Amino acid sequence: MAKESFDKEIQFLRMLVLTSGAYNRQQFAKRLGISVNTFDKTIRRLKEIVQATYQQLPEEEGKEFTEGFRYNYYDSADPMLLFLFRAKSLKESESQRLSLLLGALNAQSLTVLELLDCCMNALPANLPLPDEKTIRKDLKYLEQVGVIQKDGGSRPFKYAIRNELLREMTEDELLDLYDFVDVMANTQIPSVQGYLLRDGLKKQLIRSRSEKHAVEPFLYKYHFHSRILDEAHLFTILDAIRKHRRVRFLYFSPKAKKSYASQNTNPLFERETEGKSEKILPLKVVYDHQYGRWYLLAHGREGIRKYRMEGITQFEEDEAVDSAWFAKKQQELQEKLRFSWLIDTGAPVTVRAKFYNPGQNPNFVKERVLLQGQWGQIVEDDESFTYEITVNGTTEIKPWLRSFGSSCEVLEPTRLRREMIAEWKEIRAYYESV
Repeated sequence: MAKESFDKEIQFLRMLVLTSGAYNRQQFAKRLGISVNTFDKTIRRLKEIVQATYQQLPEEEGKEFTEGFRYNYYDSADPMLLFLFRAKSLKESESQRLSLLLGALNAQSLTVLELLDCCMNALPANLPLPDEKTIRKDLKYLEQVGVIQKDGGSRPFKYAIRNELLREMTEDELLDLYDFVDVMANTQIPSVQGYLLRDGLKKQLIRSRSEKHAVEPFLYKYHFHSRILDEAHLFTILDAIRKHRRVRFLYFSPKAKKSYASQNTNPLFERETEGKSEKILPLKVVYDHQYGRWYLLAHGREGIRKYRMEGITQFEEDEAVDSAWFAKKQQELQEKLRFSWLIDTGAPVTVRAKFYNPGQNPNFVKERVLLQGQWGQIVEDDESFTYEITVNGTTEIKPWLRSFGSSCEVLEPTRLRREMIAEWKEIRAYYESV
């Protein structure tokens, strides 16, 4: 899988979901930094994937690519990144081969040569036949990801599928596990691994003839469904953090006019990209659950840097750094974030706000402040309570305070109070009589 192509299609799907198809072909291509011809090729490829995904359905239930994503949120059941992983992470021949290997091992333990024979006999005629080296490479990959294991200690080694979890659990226990994974995958920090686990459990329950309504008892979705696309680089970044390695990537700021630029493969037609080449040491990944955004915090030549992960393309690992120096930079970052509402590293400021009780039980205003107010302190009063917190700047806490509407009055600092007054006056002007 070409990394450039993957980045392009991630940006393509993100724009399609966020704009609901509002752009025409030329606007789409311009925003992505690609030609209209490349845009057409990309959408043709994605349409082919959708058709392959839904080929088992009756014709009237088939899905047109743009319509399926634009209008019917609940019908586009799979997260976009999972859809893309399935479509591009394996070649067709690899996908067929791995399925055959797992299917054969599901029945009994087999040697490499026995598995080679299975592939030779079962692969479609239009796909290339593998050799022993290819089968060994496939088995090594499946062993690394924990799907299979060597069975017995003498040569020739036999391989067996690892499904002890499924075999040892009762159907009721599997249903309980599926419900838990389903809820977590759809309501907590989104993760492709969570969706893959959910799908694996679902297939097992269907194989064991569970009633369909028992497998799918709920209908709900993660609110920021498009943001899971930003997870594409997440585990590569976390791996680089564990290994204390620098990384290189091309970054497109959210304020940039383009969100992607094709790589220059022909020196005769080389042109400047609008992205910025970065080489940094990743230190921490932060997820903003309120807005559904991933942030990368890192150390660069100018000190602590912050990046929105949706703008990262052409990601590559670089050299490792000394562990002691890495720990020192992590400690410096932790100190800067000590009073951060999320990722702000500005100067600390004390914020005081008065919250008015709703005059009913339960007091949902107070409950929300206690739940979301982090390390802030509350001082009780008869009809209200005062909330005080020291944070790095007021930019990140302001939307939270504003979300309480008339139940919250900012007292300090004076600058923040004036900003809030000006914003509410602006909002009021919108609702004045025409």
